[in-house]
Amino acid sequence: MHETIRVGEMSVTFLMTRHETADALDMFELTIPSATSVVVPHTHRNYDEWVFGMNGITTWTLNGDIILLHPGESLFIPRGTPHFFANVHDGIGRVMCLQTPGVMGPEYYREIARHYRQEEPDLAGIGDVMCRYGVDPLMNR
Repeated sequence: MHETIRVGEMSVTFLMTRHETADALDMFELTIPSATSVVVPHTHRNYDEWVFGMNGITTWTLNGDIILLHPGESLFIPRGTPHFFANVHDGIGRVMCLQTPGVMGPEYYREIARHYRQEEPDLAGIGDVMCRYGVDPLMNR
C-alpha cells in the first residue's frame, strides 16, 4: 500500500519502507510545490540518501554547493553531509528518494507533519523529532 503523508505544503508517498525490507531501505516520492523549501538544513547520522529528479527542477544545497536537479538526474547525499532543498522554480517538483539503510519509515514524516498544523511550523518540535530519528538539525550553526 502506498501511503501519502502531507508535511506542510509537501507530500511524501512511501513506495517501500524499512518494515517491508528488513530495514534495508526506505523509498518514497517527494512532491514539492513551487516556492516551497525544507524548513531545517540537516545531516543524516545513520543513512545515505539517493535522490532522482522526476518532474520539475529542485534546488539542493550540499556542503554549501548549490545543485539544480532536473528530471532524469540524480544526486547522492552521504551520511553526515549538510544539506537542504527547495523548489524555487515554477511548477511542481517531484523526486524519488532512497534512504539506506531504512531508519525512519513513515513514522518520522507522520511525527514531523504534526508540527506543521499551526500557521508557522514549530521548529523546536521539528528539531526534537529529527534528533530522535538520527537527523541532526543545523538551524543554529
